[in-house]
Amino acid sequence: MKMNLRNNIYRCLALALSVATPLSSFADFKYTETTQLTGGSILSMAKFAGAFSHDARKATDPVETTVIVKGNRMARISPDHTSIIDLDAETFTEIYPAKKQYSVMTFAEMKQQMEAAMQQAQAEQAKQQAQTTNDGKPMPQMKFTANVTNTGASKQVAGLDTKEAILRMTMDATDQQSGQTASMAMNNDMWMAPDIPGYDEVREFNKRFAAKMGDTFSGAMSSMKSMMAQQPGILSGMGDMMKEMQKLKGIPVSQVMRMGMAPNGKPLPAASEAPLRQSNGPNAGDIANQAATNAANSAANTATSNAENSVGSHMGSFGGVASSLGNLGGFGGFHKKKPAAQPAATPAAGAPADYSVMMESTTQMTGFSSASVDGSSFAVPAGYAKVAANDYQKKQ
Repeated sequence: MKMNLRNNIYRCLALALSVATPLSSFADFKYTETTQLTGGSILSMAKFAGAFSHDARKATDPVETTVIVKGNRMARISPDHTSIIDLDAETFTEIYPAKKQYSVMTFAEMKQQMEAAMQQAQAEQAKQQAQTTNDGKPMPQMKFTANVTNTGASKQVAGLDTKEAILRMTMDATDQQSGQTASMAMNNDMWMAPDIPGYDEVREFNKRFAAKMGDTFSGAMSSMKSMMAQQPGILSGMGDMMKEMQKLKGIPVSQVMRMGMAPNGKPLPAASEAPLRQSNGPNAGDIANQAATNAANSAANTATSNAENSVGSHMGSFGGVASSLGNLGGFGGFHKKKPAAQPAATPAAGAPADYSVMMESTTQMTGFSSASVDGSSFAVPAGYAKVAANDYQKKQ
């Protein structure tokens, strides 16, 4: 599930990064993405569990994914999973080599799932509103902010000249009675290459995919806007994010993504601003420090529980709608895990300790090629059994 979340986030970001570029005729293109957990409490826990479990140890290994674009098809192929998008057939195909299974979901079926999820989210929102009205408590105020900073820093990555851009996103929920704020933050520290020969094929595919998704999920987007209308801080933030994304120029050949918590709506420091101290896992000092942190946060967690639930409701809806662009995975569920209850990532020496990183992952792109691609890369292997979409994930 963590790997799926990470891959889905990158897929969504890749779509968002598909800024306007001149169109060209279809051609083949492929490259390799290598992604690895490099910090945060999830990595610490995985290392700790790795002493007892081979599967847990694997979670800390780098994952190499081959991305292939051929006309109106895109495949993302990794050792444990292959995902194929076919714009002509309007299908998502998921292949699971370990169990020799695969599933197929049409865009129309995805639309049905999205509409059902939206109806459930609307019902949950109405339930929360009724509860807060009965309790005499005002709904928490939500605020979503997004910002892109082109830092001017430059370096070579895999032989390419790149410039740094940092995307920051923060979701705040403020309890109107106590004034306390619960925050969820994410940033992506990207090193952008101005151009890579052949990469326009990826951009063009993503633009066509986004257009298909816009047609398929227009109803869900309208429902989301209706829900968000009660929280203008979120709706305006989404609009601002789209404007900010226009500042991103080039191809993100190296990225360090972080998710975590920062106090009072402050942004989470990017990797280049505050590197994390590497650790082999939680030690006695970490555990003692976290016990103190948990005690200090207990009152705040109680006072802002309504805010947290609202974050989960609204961002869960956003995550569902965003699945049309690759499924963000739902920030709401991520927030409800309460990262403060886990061993926090330790900042580097001298860095301020007023934030907690739940997950840090690093992705680098290499092996760019415009050579002709064999169409068999998009075929389900012989002998694989077809299962209902999502059944495999439900069993994990």
